[in-house]
Amino acid sequence: MRIIVTIKQVPSSNDVRVDPVSGTIIREGLPSVINPEDKNALELALCLRESVGAEVVALSMGPTQARRALCEAMAIGADRGILLCDKKFAGADTWATAYSLSCAVKKLAPFDLILCGRQAIDGDTAQTGPQLSEFLGIPQATCVEKLELHDGFAIASSDFGDVIRRLQFDLPALVTVTKNANFPRYASISGIAGACGSEKIEVWNAADVGADPSMIGLSGSPTRVKKMFSPRLGREGRVCDGSPSELAGKIFSALLERKIL
Repeated sequence: MRIIVTIKQVPSSNDVRVDPVSGTIIREGLPSVINPEDKNALELALCLRESVGAEVVALSMGPTQARRALCEAMAIGADRGILLCDKKFAGADTWATAYSLSCAVKKLAPFDLILCGRQAIDGDTAQTGPQLSEFLGIPQATCVEKLELHDGFAIASSDFGDVIRRLQFDLPALVTVTKNANFPRYASISGIAGACGSEKIEVWNAADVGADPSMIGLSGSPTRVKKMFSPRLGREGRVCDGSPSELAGKIFSALLERKIL
């Protein structure tokens, strides 16, 4: 069995700069960590490996500095680390990212399961996982907290508060994992020693995975970010006078001003 875990390196600082032209985050020089829910996905993969036996492959796309995230994933327990690294991938939205990852996954075939964090803390779109499953034409289950593997199929459980959803689907499949699925383990001393060294990470470029140049990077991204900003912290009170219709207009204008509508 082969389990692929997608890993994203995200900024650990709130001091995030945005490229005014592309609308994308400028990641160079920012302290970074593995996206938290990607660690939950990795932990689930390692638990499944312990119970049924599997090769766990950590897959990421990003600049050279993303090697650190993959080294950490391998120190925690992943068997392989693969980085998609090419200037042609730069500026990708979730669609182009999912396509690029799908090319790498096809190169890794055969595989049985793809595990992704539900969403990344720098974008919060929760789109990449589902889009990746669509590019691969495989079933998907999202927001999963528990996963049972059987012979050729899986059962995923998701807790939505007032209802628990259980889905049965054939393998291979893609599952997005929430922070409630488990408590991610830490890297061991032996794991850190074994994962040290950038030569442990396999690096693939766009040509290596056979990616269509028109579907990757900024040029292959149908989404354009209009604006990114940090929300204002704190509370603000305001007293408004006027008729009901005037008050409704003031509330509407305030919501527009704060980009809520």
